[in-house]
Amino acid sequence: MTFEKPVYVLAPLAGFTDLPFRSVVKKFGADLTVSEMLSSNALVHNSAKTLHMLEKSPIEDPYSVQISGSNVDIVKGAVEILNQYDGIDIIDLNCGCPVPKVVGHGSGSSLLLNLPLMSDIIKTIKETSNKKQTSVKIRLGFEKKNHIEIAKIVEDSGADFLAVHGRTRAGKFKAAVDYDAIAEIKKAVSIPVIANGDIDSYEKAKWVIEHTETDGVMIGRGAVGAPWIFHQLRMGNSDISFDLKHEIIMEHFDKMVEFYGAHGVAMFRKHVHTYSKGYRGASNIRDVINHVSDVQESRDIIDNFFKNGEFA
Repeated sequence: MTFEKPVYVLAPLAGFTDLPFRSVVKKFGADLTVSEMLSSNALVHNSAKTLHMLEKSPIEDPYSVQISGSNVDIVKGAVEILNQYDGIDIIDLNCGCPVPKVVGHGSGSSLLLNLPLMSDIIKTIKETSNKKQTSVKIRLGFEKKNHIEIAKIVEDSGADFLAVHGRTRAGKFKAAVDYDAIAEIKKAVSIPVIANGDIDSYEKAKWVIEHTETDGVMIGRGAVGAPWIFHQLRMGNSDISFDLKHEIIMEHFDKMVEFYGAHGVAMFRKHVHTYSKGYRGASNIRDVINHVSDVQESRDIIDNFFKNGEFA
C-alpha cells in the first residue's frame, strides 16, 4: 500500500463488506478493501464460515484482512494460518470495535485499556506475518481520549500505517467525530494515518482529508447504499448519473448471486432498501422485493426500477 496521494479505503463492516460488495467498490474506485473482521479464535479453530469470509475477488489488489484477538498465542496462530493464503497484502488488527460481544472477550476497543498487550499483539503480528504490511485500526480511547499515547505505541510496535475512528469507545457511533484529534495523531506519528468516522459524502471526504492532513479516508456506513462515493473520489467529481448508479447496483446484485447462489437474492434485499432511499416508489419496491425469491424475477424487478428510477 503506497501513500503518494490520498487513499480511499472501504472500512470493514459486519454483514455488509463481503466479497460482492468489496468487488463492486474496488471496480468503481476504492484503493484498498478490507475483509469483515475475523476472530482469531475462529481462524485457529478452522471455522468454515470464517475461512469462507477470507475469499477475495481477483481485482482486490491490494487486499487487507482484519483480525480481532486478545491472546498473543492465539493471534500468532491465526497469523500463521493467514500466511498460508496468497493474495493477502495486509493484516490489520482491530483495536476499535465497540460491540459488547467483542469488548467482552477483551478484543476490539478493549485493547485500548491494556496498551502493553496491544503492543505485544501488534509486534507478534509483525514478526509472524509473511505479508507486506501490518496495520492497526484504533479509536481515540476507551472512556476518555488518550489518542496520542495509543498512536505512538502503535507506531513503536511496528505498524506500517493506522486508521483512526474519531470517537472513543464510549462514543460508540453516536458521538460527534473529533477530526481535530485525528489531525493531532497525524502530526504526532511518522507512519501514514487514515481518517475514519461519519464520512458520508464526496464533499465530507474531501473536507476531512484537508482538515486532518491525513493520508486518506476510510469509509464504511457512508458507502452502504452509496458505493459510488469511491467513484466520485477517484474522478474528483461529485456528479454521479442515474445510469452509473444503475450499473453499480446491478453489478452488486450479480456478484451476490455469483458468490452466494440463489440465497444471494434474499441477502440483497437489505441493499435494495438502502439503494432505493429517496427514489419515487421506494416503499413499493421494498415490499415487492421482500416476497420474491427467484433470481431472474428479482433481477428484472431491480433492473427495471433503477433503470427508470427518479428521485421523489
